[in-house]
Amino acid sequence: MSREDRPAGDGYDGSAMSRDSDLLERDDSVLVVVDLQPGFLVAIDEAARAVAAEAAARATWLVGVASVLGVPVVVTEEDPARNGPTDRTALERAGPAVPVLEKRVFGLADQPDILASAEATGRRTAVLVGTETDVCVAQSALGLLGRGFRVAVVTDATFSPGEMHAHGLHRMRQAGVLEVHAKGVYYEWVRTLAEARRFEAANPDLAEPPGFSL
Repeated sequence: MSREDRPAGDGYDGSAMSRDSDLLERDDSVLVVVDLQPGFLVAIDEAARAVAAEAAARATWLVGVASVLGVPVVVTEEDPARNGPTDRTALERAGPAVPVLEKRVFGLADQPDILASAEATGRRTAVLVGTETDVCVAQSALGLLGRGFRVAVVTDATFSPGEMHAHGLHRMRQAGVLEVHAKGVYYEWVRTLAEARRFEAANPDLAEPPGFSL
């Protein structure tokens, strides 16, 4: 749904930048999908595998939400020959116009073509999902932060095995990265009841997200 299709008077203009709050603005956001590949979603035990699968499902769901709301998506992929391709559903939801950028460094901001892709969106709030929380997600978050982006990490749509997930979040928190969760990102992007109802009615495949309800 484009902004032009939204009825007037629903109380929220996505282009109005609320810089006096920590809320995410969808018209300033770019969703960065970091290495959502099967090689990084392996885990030692069954419980951890379930956590990994749910994090990947939430990341993929947010890709769909972003695409519908006009939030640009940047996708990176590390050593696909070893780690496998990016999640197919995520790519389908991103759409054919979104390229998969092969990442040769841990922090994407250190690779000029990927940084240029993020900067070309014109958005200055990077919302990160993917793997691994303590390595590529953390280094990418800190690198983007150092290059003037406001950075938010989606804590339940990122993954590292065991305690490494918490370590990665702690590292980012210390540096000033915002911590958000998938449901919260959705509601900060839509902002009003009217917008949420329209979204759910128009996108039944996204109206029932993995692991929580809207």
